[in-house]
Amino acid sequence: MREVFRSQVESEKLSLQRGIPPAVLSGIMSLNPLSVSIPAAYGGRGGHIEEILAVLSAAAYESLSFSLTLGINSGLFLQPVTKYAREEIKGKIFSQFLHDRKMGGLMITEPDYGTDALSMQTSFTEGSDSYHVRGLKHWAGLTGFADYWLLTAREQVASGDLKRDIDFFICDVHAPGQEIIVEEYFDNLGLHQIPYGRNRINVQIPKAYRLEPKTTGIKLLLDLLHRSRLHFPGMAHGFIHRMMDEAIEHCRKRWVSGNNLFHYDQVQQRLARLQASYTITSAMCAYSSHRAGLEHELSSAGLVANSMKSLATDLMQESAQSLVQLVGAKAYRFSHIGGRGIVDSRPFQIFEGSNDILYAQISESVVKRMKKAREQNLFQFLRLLRHTEKAAWRVKELLNFELSILLPQRKMVELGKVVSRIVAMEMVMDLGVKGFHKELIDNSILVIRHEIAGLMGHFRMPDNSQVVEEYHQDSSWLGFV
Repeated sequence: MREVFRSQVESEKLSLQRGIPPAVLSGIMSLNPLSVSIPAAYGGRGGHIEEILAVLSAAAYESLSFSLTLGINSGLFLQPVTKYAREEIKGKIFSQFLHDRKMGGLMITEPDYGTDALSMQTSFTEGSDSYHVRGLKHWAGLTGFADYWLLTAREQVASGDLKRDIDFFICDVHAPGQEIIVEEYFDNLGLHQIPYGRNRINVQIPKAYRLEPKTTGIKLLLDLLHRSRLHFPGMAHGFIHRMMDEAIEHCRKRWVSGNNLFHYDQVQQRLARLQASYTITSAMCAYSSHRAGLEHELSSAGLVANSMKSLATDLMQESAQSLVQLVGAKAYRFSHIGGRGIVDSRPFQIFEGSNDILYAQISESVVKRMKKAREQNLFQFLRLLRHTEKAAWRVKELLNFELSILLPQRKMVELGKVVSRIVAMEMVMDLGVKGFHKELIDNSILVIRHEIAGLMGHFRMPDNSQVVEEYHQDSSWLGFV
């Protein structure tokens, strides 16, 4: 990774150009990094989660765009194909990934149905030997570049209505009748190496290329997305590691008023938070290594998956912002890893579930479980929950109150942030028991406790502020001078 991204390609040209540079493809893909996501029976390394996360992390340290490219291929194509595709088609697909550098992606989002994915209008009808899939998709990573796509669609019945369930189809864009038309390429602000756009779908998919869910297609979708979210810490860890190393190196070399930046208390706080983020994502990777394998059914794992994805991506953005703040004007350039990191990490807080929505869903899960358990005290509930049973005791004084089950959405988001931090603290504590660097563990727990205290302050304070739609009258300051 270092050889390709720092030696073979000039950093400024790499950062500003669109698409994946040929030097990256020839220098890295020839080593088959995607083999870690392919079963050993088909010539791969076996799909071990710790290896997948390690590759994502190594790539993210050098290029977040390329790490996401590998993540899309792994979590959103190869793993679903491994688990749900028919055996007779896997050999050909995996062979092309191993030997011909093929790539794959997933199309879910539609122009009028983003977050409301279950209302997608892409439809399919069944023919004698194929399925006719028609629709419009956008914001699929690797638009116009991937060779294979997982297409999501709903079956159209005789009346013209669409069934509620969702089906998945493997589309080979180079096969007859399966070409996907790219109507527009988007000028995405960051992640320049990954093409995005609007795709017109009107394809005939052979029947053998329809995925076979264990129960329903919606559960398949949840299993796929939750497993993908458990992979986010791999990308986050490598990216945060780079931000941290860059920040520490700069602070060692930068002298102000006779001292290097390490001597300043505010700098120490920022660096400590960076190290805490590094430790938290380390703990998340350790957790995922044991819980994200294809042998696990993850359709019901929303609480932990949403907690990991939302917090890890928030930490990515915070880490990039801290690096730029520490470096100063020099980092406020797209050619600098800090400035580029801000725009490249920002969409991670949006795709695969906007973090605001995921935080609200975390709270909805907690409130629903509390209601079922007939428990109103937040601490008493969390101390018995598997993902928070030890960490809850570390913040008992902040959680020991009766929780209303009728919370406004903004308070659900705030509570979800709190729960996600407690879930992360539990993982950090577990990693500490295994022997991870004690000072990093202790520092991380302290940082998380402080953040939870701040979040609980917001949560307890009433807030019913509303937008004033007709604000124009008496709202110009010039009229009051």
